Amino acid sequence: MARFDYDLAVLGSGDAGSEAAFLANEAGLSVVIIENDKWGGSSLNYSDIPMGALRYTSQLLYNARKGAKLGLSSANLRYNYPTMNNWKNFAMKRAGADDETVYTEDKIDCMRGEARLLSAHEISVGEETIRVKKILLATGASTLDTGIKIPQNVDYLLPENVPYILRPPKSICIVGAGATGCEMAQYFASLGTEVTLVDLAVRVLPREDEEAGQVLEELFTKDGIRVLTQSRAIALEKDGSAGKRIVILRGGEEKTIKAEEVLLCTGYAPNVDLGLENAKVKFSSDGVKVDASMQTNVKGIYACGDIIGGYSSSAKAKMEARIAALHIIGKSKETVDYTGLVHVTKIYPEIASVGMTEDDCIKRDRKIKKVIKPIYCNASITTNFRSGFIKMICSKNGIFMGATIMAPNAGLIAQELAMALKYNMSIFEIFQVPHPESEWSMIIQNCCSDLLKS
Repeated sequence: MARFDYDLAVLGSGDAGSEAAFLANEAGLSVVIIENDKWGGSSLNYSDIPMGALRYTSQLLYNARKGAKLGLSSANLRYNYPTMNNWKNFAMKRAGADDETVYTEDKIDCMRGEARLLSAHEISVGEETIRVKKILLATGASTLDTGIKIPQNVDYLLPENVPYILRPPKSICIVGAGATGCEMAQYFASLGTEVTLVDLAVRVLPREDEEAGQVLEELFTKDGIRVLTQSRAIALEKDGSAGKRIVILRGGEEKTIKAEEVLLCTGYAPNVDLGLENAKVKFSSDGVKVDASMQTNVKGIYACGDIIGGYSSSAKAKMEARIAALHIIGKSKETVDYTGLVHVTKIYPEIASVGMTEDDCIKRDRKIKKVIKPIYCNASITTNFRSGFIKMICSKNGIFMGATIMAPNAGLIAQELAMALKYNMSIFEIFQVPHPESEWSMIIQNCCSDLLKS
């Protein structure tokens, strides 16, 4: 019989890898987790936790500065960036960022280094080789090659660098107006940075409903963020000793934007340089191919999270990891189901979407009814906040199909609709659920009322 060092090797300790490793360990499997960077992956070290902590402070500042009509005197309100950084560091420590003991205390072995598959059961980590029964690929993704001409002597920022900068720049040009780019634009603008946001698409947030991009661009413009859509960044150059020039192609003409810093938020590509070909695992530049159980074409090798491509989120990665772990353990035949997955752009107000967009319905030739309403309810009256909307879509016979919400706490509000989608509820059934008058969730009942009249 073949001798194995472990029942399961998990490549990557991010959301997906950690979730699967803990589940397999609890089921009694011997588990090793291999990490080439910081323990806890991107979420704990570069995105959700550090940026969530920094963004929360910046949003407090943003809202306080807009409170003059409500009785706040905040004209001279300032922030202390070193203290903000201390708060971020505390939040990361509390979450377990880059803490190996999170795993070792649960008797999960840890190996730090670059993992490469030698076969379907052999993995090299540095000078060491281990044999394992099963493998879970959860190595995430890295910044996509932008195609922008960048000389070696010109530095720039990536999203993962932002939590570790020493101070906000006086000016910044952000390339990419997807969710990450928009989040970063508002974050820096709230700290007083002069922000220019550039994207090749015709609107910001091109993957969301059209209305979301339109309303957000209006809000950004009010807040002093310069938005340049239908603009291709083609080159990055030095401008003096500290500044940069980014050359863009817009309307057939080359134009130059000067800024102290340039931040590239141009998307991510799955990390598939793992020796997958040695194990005969099928993959492409879009990611590793898996079935509904998260298994690759090779029996015993699974993959989940950003390495398989698709929409990137912690919730999606953890859900895929749970399915993979259950199949690895051998206790379930459950398959992955993305119904009800909520996508959240973490700006203020949040933008959350669930289910199908109007564009999705058009592509599939689905007959729908829709209602788009400004966020008008008691909460918007008492807070004097009006910059948002709710859009809901249902089938001709009234079954809920999808929604986009732009409002404070939109991610929480959308969870109700995620449940409705999961259980195939009708607009009438959602309308019948009592909603508290003073809360933002009242916008759902208001929208359902209009849909029932349409």
